[in-house]
Amino acid sequence: MKIQDRIRQLAEENRQKTAECLSRLVQTKSYSSKEEDVCRLIASICEDAGFDEVRIDGLGSVIARVGHGPKSLAFDAHIDTVEVGNMANWDFDPFSGEIVDGLVKGRGASDQKGGAAAMITAGRMLKELGYDGEYTIWFTFTVMEEDCDGMCWKYLIEEEGFKPDLIVSTEPTSCRIYRGHRGRMEIRVILRGISCHGSAPERGVSAAYKAARAALAIEQLNKDLQPDEERFLGKGTITVSQMDVKGPSQCAVADYAMLYLDRRLTWGEDADLAIAQVREYVSKATGDKPEDIIVEMPDYGKTGWTNKEYSQELYFPTWKIDADHPLVKAAVADYEALFAKEPVVDKWTFSTNLVATTGRHKIPAIGFGPGDEAQAHAPNEINRVEDLVICSAFYTLLPYALEGRIEA
Repeated sequence: MKIQDRIRQLAEENRQKTAECLSRLVQTKSYSSKEEDVCRLIASICEDAGFDEVRIDGLGSVIARVGHGPKSLAFDAHIDTVEVGNMANWDFDPFSGEIVDGLVKGRGASDQKGGAAAMITAGRMLKELGYDGEYTIWFTFTVMEEDCDGMCWKYLIEEEGFKPDLIVSTEPTSCRIYRGHRGRMEIRVILRGISCHGSAPERGVSAAYKAARAALAIEQLNKDLQPDEERFLGKGTITVSQMDVKGPSQCAVADYAMLYLDRRLTWGEDADLAIAQVREYVSKATGDKPEDIIVEMPDYGKTGWTNKEYSQELYFPTWKIDADHPLVKAAVADYEALFAKEPVVDKWTFSTNLVATTGRHKIPAIGFGPGDEAQAHAPNEINRVEDLVICSAFYTLLPYALEGRIEA
């Protein structure tokens, strides 16, 4: 039997087990920085599945291994989730993990514990196949992505020296191959006014009115941003996500205003460019000198479930790899061998841990994951069991495809 046929058969045989694995992960609540229970569950499942090595890194991510080849390939899933939001928007218990009508239901089913469940099955299948090829295959189940995407990998690479040769993110792609996404950053703008009594506002300078004009300037900047030259990732965007205005009292002209901005970065854009653009547009709108406006990139810092403190600036670089990169070609060959049709090769709209591995550290990467991007952070989140089967087969065959071992 051809290797791809054997893998497809194994994935089908593991269909129910993979769905049940995802169900258990969904049932185990794991908000960002509070992932201990699900991490210990994943470590236990990987050990029971016979992985060659299972450990927990300093920040709390689970790192599991199959194989011992000279090259390294990592599959990544973040296993933290956002909160459930307004329960009135849910038609079922967000932590039920119910399996019904070919779906697994609950928070994290697509974003992105589905990828984690398919990875675990792939590791089990590689062990059953006796994989002993050119690759050491790593499975990383990473923490705090929802709070600060990529920080878990920044820690792994820069603090623990763990840097694989190739990476696959298992974030939801609807079983399509993704080869890039826009980067992002967060920007804080602080504007100053001069307070005075509210009965005579003409005596002061209102930071509130400056903020209003600045917000409209950001709206114009968003319209003026241009797509990347290749027109693959599309245009960058910017929006005001928060505003805060303060003065010495409710009867005074505001002397402080803060605008918080979400900036998405296309290819060719970086933090310096984005900050300069904001400074230019806001200063023109408010009449302030550019040097009198504070435009800054905040830091993120948090203590993980292991009590390890870590932080980074809120900048997440754009990444992409070429359509003819060997990793993309191997992924296409993998998909075609398994499913006898051409895959869709595209990009994400949102951001992933690959901002660190590939945007920051230039490790070639692709995305391929179960579930739909639109399910992320939405109520009534679900994933298709069929997607789990497709992805577990795809992950298992990929090292063979990279080695040119797919049989004609």
